[in-house]
Amino acid sequence: MTTKFLKSLGMAAVALGLGATTALSGPLMDRIEAGEPIRIGFANEVPWAYPGEDKEPLGFVNAYVLGVLGEMGYDDIQPVVTEWGGLIPGLKASRFDVITGGMYILKERCENVAFSEPMAKVNDALIVMPGNPKGLNNMDDIAAADAVVVTGAGYNSIKVAKAAGVPDDHIMEVPGPTEILAAVKAGRADAGAVTYFTAQNLVQESDGAVELSDVTKQPVDGANWVGIGFREEDRDFLEAFNAAQKDYLGSEAMMAAVAEYGYGEGALPDDKTTEWVCANR
Repeated sequence: MTTKFLKSLGMAAVALGLGATTALSGPLMDRIEAGEPIRIGFANEVPWAYPGEDKEPLGFVNAYVLGVLGEMGYDDIQPVVTEWGGLIPGLKASRFDVITGGMYILKERCENVAFSEPMAKVNDALIVMPGNPKGLNNMDDIAAADAVVVTGAGYNSIKVAKAAGVPDDHIMEVPGPTEILAAVKAGRADAGAVTYFTAQNLVQESDGAVELSDVTKQPVDGANWVGIGFREEDRDFLEAFNAAQKDYLGSEAMMAAVAEYGYGEGALPDDKTTEWVCANR
């Protein structure tokens, strides 16, 4: 596909007598029309989105977004790396234009972020010491065992832990996966709460120091949907992104681009819309 969706939208607007494209453009389209790059924001979240050499955008969400933008005709991309907790504030402060970090679509986030339609459906997981000595497979187990869980600042796991009855002083918040793994390895936390993709990567990194808990004992309704985040005022761009995504999601080109990061057909989203997810998650 070579059509530049946003230019097509602009032509349609003129044809309908709605005025010039700039009259309908949000800040991101203004930047693009001024020759500025599209700035993508992400943290160091392997294998979701993380920086390589010279901040090269790696990870399956970055690969996916670059693929969709390429379908739209855009390849002038500037990566911006920040901590996970700085992604939404950074987007709102216009430090970047798109969140590619692999963010769950959640009701409270939908109040601050305009999400694309889902690009993945994912479950959470716990990393624990070898043998899982305290039998921790979900947040209910952690609450019952009076155990300490470590997770990332701004992670959905914090809300899930509190809902399960884990007291605040048993929820350790750290910047990201590296610190989560370190806390479990050092015994400062009994379990690390992350996504399934992140958990798999941390287990591989640990060289046997931690293991994955029994993911079949995670809540049946615990699945979450992942979207790409935009500013509310950039809905013109978001609509074009969603249009391009329809053809790209699940395509041979997309699956080839994300395969090296462990994203397979099982991670493809179902028919749930962002509107539904915002209302139910």
